[in-house]
Amino acid sequence: MDRCNEISEIMWKPARKEATKMDEFREQVNKSYNLNLESYDDLYQWSINCYQDFWETFWHFCGIIASSAYTKIIDTEAITEIPTWFCNSKLNYAENLLKYNDNRTAIITTGEGQDDEKITFGELRAKVTVLASALKKIGVKKGDRVAGYLPNGSLAIEAMLATASLGAIWSSTSPDFGSLGVLDRFVQINPRVIFSVNAVVYNKKVHDHMTKLKEVVKGLPNLQNVIVFPFVGSQDEINLEQIPNSMFHDDFLKLASSSEELTFEQVPFHHPLFIMYSSGTTGKPKCLVHSVGGTLIQHLKEHILHGNMSRNDVIIYYTTTGWMMWNWLVTSLAVGATVVLYDGSPIIPTPHILFDIVERHKITIFGASPKYLETLENKNVVPRSSHNLEALHTILSTGAPLMPATYDYVYNSIKKDLLLGSISGGTDIISCFMGQNPTIPVYRGEIQSRNLGMAIESWDENGHPKLDRRGELVCTKPFPSMPVFFWNDEGKIKYHNAYFAKYKDVWSHGDFCTINSKTKGVIMLGRSDGTLNPNGVRFGSAEIYSVVERLKEVEDSLCVACRNKSMEERVVLFVKLANGYRFTEALVKTITHEIRTKLSPRHIPAKILQTQDIPHTTNGKKVEVAVKKILAGEEVEHRVAYRNPESLDLYRNLKELEDL
Repeated sequence: MDRCNEISEIMWKPARKEATKMDEFREQVNKSYNLNLESYDDLYQWSINCYQDFWETFWHFCGIIASSAYTKIIDTEAITEIPTWFCNSKLNYAENLLKYNDNRTAIITTGEGQDDEKITFGELRAKVTVLASALKKIGVKKGDRVAGYLPNGSLAIEAMLATASLGAIWSSTSPDFGSLGVLDRFVQINPRVIFSVNAVVYNKKVHDHMTKLKEVVKGLPNLQNVIVFPFVGSQDEINLEQIPNSMFHDDFLKLASSSEELTFEQVPFHHPLFIMYSSGTTGKPKCLVHSVGGTLIQHLKEHILHGNMSRNDVIIYYTTTGWMMWNWLVTSLAVGATVVLYDGSPIIPTPHILFDIVERHKITIFGASPKYLETLENKNVVPRSSHNLEALHTILSTGAPLMPATYDYVYNSIKKDLLLGSISGGTDIISCFMGQNPTIPVYRGEIQSRNLGMAIESWDENGHPKLDRRGELVCTKPFPSMPVFFWNDEGKIKYHNAYFAKYKDVWSHGDFCTINSKTKGVIMLGRSDGTLNPNGVRFGSAEIYSVVERLKEVEDSLCVACRNKSMEERVVLFVKLANGYRFTEALVKTITHEIRTKLSPRHIPAKILQTQDIPHTTNGKKVEVAVKKILAGEEVEHRVAYRNPESLDLYRNLKELEDL
C-alpha cells in the first residue's frame, strides 16, 4: 500500500499566533551561523548535515546545568564505535530535573482507589533530599544499581531522582510483571536495593504484591535492602517477616540525617543513568544502558522543540514504570511542567476516566497508545461532547502505528483544534526518531516529521535510501541517546548484532517505514523482522491491521508469514472476534474484500483463521515473531515476557495450515 503517491488530507495546521520554541531555535541557528533557514525541513537538513553544531547549539538553548564544560562535542563520528558526547563535561540528571524549587505543582498523582495528591517542586526536592540521605546511609554510591518494582506513583519518581542524585543507576519494572519476568531482568544487573509496594488496584480489584516480591527477593541473593511502601491499605496489615532485609518506607526515611542537604554527584555525560530492557520475546531481555547526558538532552529536545513545552503545561501519559514512556514523561520536570501520574485501569469503571482527569487538572498534553484510542472509539466515547477540553492542545500516541481511521476519530470525537502527534522510537533509544511538530501540519495517517538531529532514512535491501516506498528504518549518523553499552556484553557483540549487523556502519532499528517525499511525513509499517514477503511482494503487517481491525466483527488480529512444504512464504491472518460475532465464510469474504479493495489483491492472506486470543508483550505490542516460530515448529522461551503467554499454545500444530 503506497499512500505516499498523493498528499494525505490535512487534519490540523499550526495557528501561527505566536512563535514556537522551534521557531525561536531556528532563529538562533540563523543568527549563530549566518544562515537563512526558513522552514522546518531546512532546519532538519541542517541538523543532520551539521549534527555536531546542532547538538551544541541546543545544549545552550535548553540551559542544561553542568559543573564542568565540554571540551569536544563528540569523540568519533563512526556510529558503530558508540561515540562519547560532550567530552569531559560533568552534570547530574536529578539536578536538572530539580532546578525549580518553588510552590508550583510538580506532580499530581491519582488512580484507582486514590484521591488526587499534589506535590510542589519544593516538596519534591525535600522528599528526594530525605531519600537520598537514607540511601547514602545504607551505602549506596555512584554506579550501584537501585531497582523499582513500583506502580506509576510519586514514590517511583522520588526514588529514581534520589538514586540519580548519587550517581547510582535506576532500573524499574511495573507490578503487573510476574516474578520470573522481573528476575529475568534484575538478576542480570544485580541491584543493591529494591523499592516495592504491598499491593496495587486494577479493574476495581486489589492485587497482592507481596508473594511476587518474596519470589523476586529470593532470586536476588546479593540484594541488601528491600523498601516496602504500603500503597494499598495500612502498614499494620503487612507482614515483612518472609522478606529478608526488608523495612517499611517510613522506617527507611528515619535513617536519613535531618541536617543533610541535597547534593548532586557530578558524573560524565556518558555515565549510566537508566537500565532499560528489550521485550525478551526471543531470549533473555537485553539490558540497555542509557546515559545521564544522552537521556537528558534528547528528552529536552523532544519536550521543548518538538513539544513546545513550557512551565504552563500539564502532561499525562498513560504508562507504567516498565515502559520507556515513563522515563520520557518524568523528564518533563526539567522544563518545569506539571506531570500527572495515573495508576490503574484506563476504562474501569468507565472509559471516561482519563478524560475526567484531563478536564479536572486542565491537562494540556495527553498521551496514550493507539489501542487505547481504538478502544474509546469502539465504546462510542465522544469526549468533545462530555468534557471540557479547552486546555488540551496535544494528544500523543506511540507503541504501535497509528492508523488513519484513528486520526478521524480523534479529530471528530475528541477535539478538532489540537495537534495529534504519532511518535515513534523505542526503548533502544529511550526517545523518538520521529514525532510531533508544532510548526507543520498533521496529515492523516502520517507521523509529522523526522526529529531534529536524527538522520533517518528508509533503505531497501541493497542499502539504498528510498522515498515513497517501504524500507528499513535506519539512522546514518550518531545521536546522543544511543545506549552507551549493554550490561554483561563482552566485546559489545550483542550491541553490534542488535543494530549494526544488517547494514555496514548504519543503525538498523528493526522497523519498516515509508517516507513521503511531498509531506516529509513518515508512515510506520510494523516490525521489519515481522515483514511479510509472499511471492517477493514485501509489505508490513500494520497495513493489514489498518484494514481488518476497522471491522466491527474483529476485536484483534495477528498477521504472520510462514513457509509451506515447498518452502514458499505464505501469509496467515488470525482474527479474534468481538463479542457476539461468529466466524463464518461470509466474514472471511468480507475481510478478503476489504483487504483487496483498500490495499491490493497482493495483500490477501493465504489463510484467514479464527483464534481465541492474540499474544501481546507486557507493554501491549503484538507478538508476531514468536507466533512465526511456533508455526515453524520451534519453541519459544521466556514466555514470562508476554502479558498472556498461554495464548501462544493456540498456534501450535494447526491442522488448518497443513494444506497451505
